[in-house]
Amino acid sequence: MNLRYGLQARFLALMALALLVVLALMALLWGRQARMQAEVENVTRDGMERIVSASLRRQGEGMVTQLSESLANPLYYFDLDAIGVLGRATLNQPGIRYVLVYDAVGNIVHDGSEEIPSYGKRMDDAMAGPAIAAPQLLTQFSDDVMDVAAPVMIGNERIGGVRVGFDLRGLRNDQDAAVGELRQRLDELGRRQLSWVVVLSAGLIGLGVLMLWLIQRFLVQPIRQLAEAAHAIEMGHFEVARTPVSDRNDEVGDLLRAFNRMNTSVARHDREIRRMAYTDALTSLANRLAFRETLDERLLQMQGAGRQLALLFADIDDFKRVNDTLGHDAGDEVLLQFAQRIRETVKRIGGAGAALARFGGDEFVILVEPDAQSGQDARDVASRLAEALVTELGQPITVHNRQVFLGTSIGITLFPQDAAGANALMKNGDIAMYQAKVAGKNCYRFYSRAMDQAVERRVHLEHELRGAWDRGELSLVYQPLYRVSDNALLGAEALLRWRHPEHGTIAPSVFIDVAEQSGLIETIGPQVLRAACQDAVRWSALRGDREPLFVSVNLSPRQLRSGDLPQIVADVLRDTGLNPRQLHLELTETAVLGDETLASAMLSQLRDAGVQVWLDDFGTGFSGLSHLRRVPIDGVKIDRSFIADILRDPDDLALTTAIIAMAHSLGIIVIAEGVEREGQFDLLRERDCDLAQGYLLGHPLSMAEFEKLL
Repeated sequence: MNLRYGLQARFLALMALALLVVLALMALLWGRQARMQAEVENVTRDGMERIVSASLRRQGEGMVTQLSESLANPLYYFDLDAIGVLGRATLNQPGIRYVLVYDAVGNIVHDGSEEIPSYGKRMDDAMAGPAIAAPQLLTQFSDDVMDVAAPVMIGNERIGGVRVGFDLRGLRNDQDAAVGELRQRLDELGRRQLSWVVVLSAGLIGLGVLMLWLIQRFLVQPIRQLAEAAHAIEMGHFEVARTPVSDRNDEVGDLLRAFNRMNTSVARHDREIRRMAYTDALTSLANRLAFRETLDERLLQMQGAGRQLALLFADIDDFKRVNDTLGHDAGDEVLLQFAQRIRETVKRIGGAGAALARFGGDEFVILVEPDAQSGQDARDVASRLAEALVTELGQPITVHNRQVFLGTSIGITLFPQDAAGANALMKNGDIAMYQAKVAGKNCYRFYSRAMDQAVERRVHLEHELRGAWDRGELSLVYQPLYRVSDNALLGAEALLRWRHPEHGTIAPSVFIDVAEQSGLIETIGPQVLRAACQDAVRWSALRGDREPLFVSVNLSPRQLRSGDLPQIVADVLRDTGLNPRQLHLELTETAVLGDETLASAMLSQLRDAGVQVWLDDFGTGFSGLSHLRRVPIDGVKIDRSFIADILRDPDDLALTTAIIAMAHSLGIIVIAEGVEREGQFDLLRERDCDLAQGYLLGHPLSMAEFEKLL
């Protein structure tokens, strides 16, 4: 019988541990009992001492008071015989150590003895001074004496005093005897308690032996069979993991039979689980886990072998717009088609050792190795594959009877040139892919050390942007908006500017993107909104009775998704006192159409409060005017890319004209941005455009400059 790992051994160890715990508790109890006994002795001793001391003090003070009164006449007449009689009578009483009668200056007159050897000597012990000077009864204590002194008075005149010393040693001996008797009784109680603990421990051991036998008889053997079967399942030997069929009609029998059924089910599902654990459910490609194991294995094989490999990170450009505009089903179809194109391209160019995986979302990762016989290096293979992928994935995809143009951005990192470990390679590939997106998307970039510096600069820029508003580095400028029909100034768009103390003016396209991705826009946005509303209130004060101007403020998609935008706007309007009709909020198409249900609910709250909502950069996304029927929009701003070419491009002019006409049919005003030429302005007036802004009409102005314009 193997007791090392079995239940018997564990139960035996448990019983031994319980016995040790009991012994420890006994020792603790014994120690605690000893401490309690000592505490009881101390408390008893202290109590007895306080009681006896109080009693002795009352007795002594009464005796000395009476003696001082009896000594008044003898001491006044200096009758030593009478003084001696009183002194000896007191000295002969039990527990009296000494009796001293002294004159007014502390010289001993009588000490209760026959010879009076101390006659005329001055008292010089430690308690003499306070006793001589005491104007009334005084009790003092030393280690073994209680000294009670009282002045002897004739009328109001003090003629001397008397001191009586009470011996405390006898009292302490009596206390020690009483405490000793108490200690003996406590020891007897402790021995009785210990004997009961020993009896209980013996009973515990006996119970453990009985339980050990029962466990072996009814549990250990069937559980050992289950353990052996479980070990076989762990090794993947499902065919030998079956336990003997038991006819026991109890829970253990049920467990054995259930285990056999479970073994059959586990064997059936094991193959499916393994497939699911290493396969992407949508595309049937390898997933992140499988790819990471493959990469680690390849790197381990290549250590010191002088071989190369390349890692390609491919991310679909603007894939989110497909989900936002066409739905997630369409997004899944796009991913399937992309995965098929990537698989075919990798198979054609990547070689036999290539590995492809979907990392999740719209990101794919490819591992390629150059053929040792071809003489190519990893960079050449990766370049050919990346070029082929960019070309192939740039072709239109038909989804739900619509053509979608997406493209892909690819980042490439090389082993061992860029990094020697899997984590560093994957980080470098992600950085390179991001740089490909920054470079304009639908292209590929190789990783370089300079990319790390670019990432560091972006992180530094984010750090500098924190607190920039409080430091006064961020400010607002205002670009005027005019009514096209009569050139009347109706309002201005608030634009954020950042003047860095070291780097000078930083472009909004740079720091707004950083603020959006880092989440700082959720802090900066409300600050901008509040400052713009405060400035609009000042405009109204300057204009007096004339028509008040509105201020339009850009909102980011992140602010719209936060859910508390209506409350923030309401708080700002309340605090600044701005009329809600003087506030216009601008949002991009993707922000509004990304979640139409949320956007509709929030924009309805804003409009109910009197705030107008404009759709900025209209015409650049996937949406159309049909979407505007489902979201509450007051105005659309035609993107500057259409306005720039309306003088020479008939298509842009036709699109602009159509947008104006259809928007007006829906009761939506139209604002043209980027108006820089007289001809553009004249065409917009002919097409009945409502408002316009641009460098022709006015550059962005500081608050002081805008006030001069007013």
